[in-house]
Amino acid sequence: MNPSAEGVIKFHLEHTRAPALPLEDTAELRAWFVVLRQLNLLGQNPDRYLGFAYGNISQRYGDGFVISGTQTSGRERLDAEHFSRVTGFDIHSNRLQSRGPCPPSSEAMTHGAVYQALSEAGAVFHVHSPDIWRHAKALGLPETDAAIEYGTPEMAEAVITLLRNRPAPVFSMGGHEDGIVAWGRSPRDAGIALMTVYINAMKTVMQEG
Repeated sequence: MNPSAEGVIKFHLEHTRAPALPLEDTAELRAWFVVLRQLNLLGQNPDRYLGFAYGNISQRYGDGFVISGTQTSGRERLDAEHFSRVTGFDIHSNRLQSRGPCPPSSEAMTHGAVYQALSEAGAVFHVHSPDIWRHAKALGLPETDAAIEYGTPEMAEAVITLLRNRPAPVFSMGGHEDGIVAWGRSPRDAGIALMTVYINAMKTVMQEG
């Protein structure tokens, strides 16, 4: 794991500045952002990850997907200008194209891998939860290899392989400290899947005393 690399975009980004999407197009994502922010599943803390903001959320949009912008998770809430539209990506060449008021999250390639692996995936939440991450095996969550860092082609390929072999709605990023990914047909489905695992993780913590 390399916490110093948190928040760093590792793919070749071709970003075009463009107006924000209509407010209604990101309303559900923005609502879930508030919930996840209140639970500290995304946010920003000077004592965690060298102070970088952590966590990002996305949903399918047209032929691509819309995702929260890089280093926006420290905000209390997101507005329309805090999202970027990913219009294309290629895992093997490590390239991604986007449009919007801000560049996409550094985890955009991992989100793209989920959408590529599963045609039914309509939303992806990437959060940080020490309680879920540390108990991933006990919770029965699939995990990516601990040697694979976030935001790399290797991580994207590992996610595709993992989901095609076992399309669990929540999985752990073994090489990305506290990194957890949930997906669903909609933001609501992704959120409910994540909340279910979060509650089970908290039960496990309580049982440990």
